[in-house]
Amino acid sequence: MRVLVTGGAGFIGANFVHQTVRERADVQVTVLDSLTYAGNRASLEPVAQQIEFVHGDITDAELVDRLVAASDVVVHFAAESHNDNSLGDPWPFVHTNIVGTYTLLESVRRHDVRYHHISTDEVYGDLELDDPGRFSESTAYNPSSPYSSTKASSDMLVRAWTRSFGVRATLSNCSNNYGPYQHIEKFIPRQITNVLCGIRPKLYGDGLNVRDWIHVDDHNSAVWAVIDKGEIGQTYLIGADGEVNNRTVVESVLDVLGKSPDAFDFVTDRPGHDRRYAIDSTRLRTELGWRPRYQDFRSGLEATVAWYRDNESWWRGQKDATEQKYADAGEKKTGPG
Repeated sequence: MRVLVTGGAGFIGANFVHQTVRERADVQVTVLDSLTYAGNRASLEPVAQQIEFVHGDITDAELVDRLVAASDVVVHFAAESHNDNSLGDPWPFVHTNIVGTYTLLESVRRHDVRYHHISTDEVYGDLELDDPGRFSESTAYNPSSPYSSTKASSDMLVRAWTRSFGVRATLSNCSNNYGPYQHIEKFIPRQITNVLCGIRPKLYGDGLNVRDWIHVDDHNSAVWAVIDKGEIGQTYLIGADGEVNNRTVVESVLDVLGKSPDAFDFVTDRPGHDRRYAIDSTRLRTELGWRPRYQDFRSGLEATVAWYRDNESWWRGQKDATEQKYADAGEKKTGPG
């Protein structure tokens, strides 16, 4: 099987490539990545001799068409994905997440290639903290940021191309990922690397926002379950029942690293910061038989902390610039700590 992985030098995509090389000897992997700031060729170094890497943009129709024509499956991870960045400049999100998805869909349509689309639970908006409900495949879309609205748009394109043109596509919407090779602007690796650098972790607002965390390896095993056994035209929600509020995440990071759990600072909240995400992955589990490897958040977090501690060379060069970006954006301490 020849698999084209878009965004394969990014966080989730790179981990998908590693897992595929490790567990699927029958799969030939080609990675297409434009190597924006969130894509890192170093993330693929351990498997560089076992894959083909193409430096290019998913909006380049001629390049995409050539690569898709030589593939049996396209797995589309490539996306602009940081909410803070989407608030500062929405255009890259429109360009990559909408125009890029359109370009891929037209190519898989032309060559009748199987397509799997990676999306996010953020397309559903958010839930109240005291709401017992969770997102399901039937939840109405209600995106609240330029990032989530462009991902919602891309999902709708996939559904339309499947219904209108018979594209052989599946979709998955996943909860918040964490694990190796995640850019340190993101919440969990930022806090881990802060502590490792002697910087106090930073907590938006009141710290009570809840995310449904899943280790990236579990996300990617679910993606393969959908590719192998999923029904064409259907959507599958991927989650590991990992609901934890942000304060607990920060306290857990500090505890794993042997620090006082209150050694963090509250900072100004992000505009439009969604309160709670929660995934109901019943369909994935019952229809496709998928189960997460990490049954609790703490075990996955410990493995993630160990990776960042042992791989400082991968992230250290990004740290100062990342923290300066937050300072330039006006992040300020707001509470005791």
